[in-house]
Amino acid sequence: MNPALGPTTRAFRMGFTSLAPQATLGGMFSSLIKAISQLTDPRFRRTLFLGLGATLLLYILLYALTGWAMTAFSLFEAGWANTLTDILGGLAVLIVSSMMFPSIAVLTLGFLLDGIAQAVEEKYYPQLPPPRDQPSGEIIWGALRFSAVTVAANLLALPVYLALLIVGLGIGLYYIVNGYLLSREYFELAAWRRMPPSEAEAMRRAHGGRLWLTGIILAILSSLPVINLIAPLIGAATMVHEVERLRHLRNRTSAP
Repeated sequence: MNPALGPTTRAFRMGFTSLAPQATLGGMFSSLIKAISQLTDPRFRRTLFLGLGATLLLYILLYALTGWAMTAFSLFEAGWANTLTDILGGLAVLIVSSMMFPSIAVLTLGFLLDGIAQAVEEKYYPQLPPPRDQPSGEIIWGALRFSAVTVAANLLALPVYLALLIVGLGIGLYYIVNGYLLSREYFELAAWRRMPPSEAEAMRRAHGGRLWLTGIILAILSSLPVINLIAPLIGAATMVHEVERLRHLRNRTSAP
């Protein structure tokens, strides 16, 4: 292995070279297409309505609380200065809240994933045994941890986003960062149904590059108006396919 490569580059490259050719880009897009084609499933619609309602409620609450915090205090004695601060602050709240939308959506979806995963497995993998019995604490911890990490990572990177936006690179960095975060969370939500967290983490690390690229595509979908409302369903279903594909490859390569 080339020592000149950084750890992130090596991990990304290993995520592809460790897989058979048919399991890389072709398999990734196959998972994505299957997920999109199942959006008309009644169970997907039910989860969409429940998750969307909870997501919009949390989003509005976040926006309202942040907006109140920025307008409740007068920073300047001059009225026009406070008015200008309120306007700029309102725009900042809108931008930051929009950036947080994917993490809020995944937070609510984390408690509704079983319906999506079950619908995907019944249609495409009916031979699978029942999923493992996940402790409720494991589900709650996973969803809360992801949301906290996503919010913290995006807030810390916000100055860099804005600085790079001037040269047209800010949006690219946003997709790279959130692609990694979304790929990790969606993969864990799907994989933990079928394997212990430690085993899922080992699989994710082994195929990190491929999953990261999938996450970047999901991050792009999550940033598009209207489409971002169904992006969590697409992400969850896509990762169910990815988990099963990787489990099948692992079992095939480990067979005598």
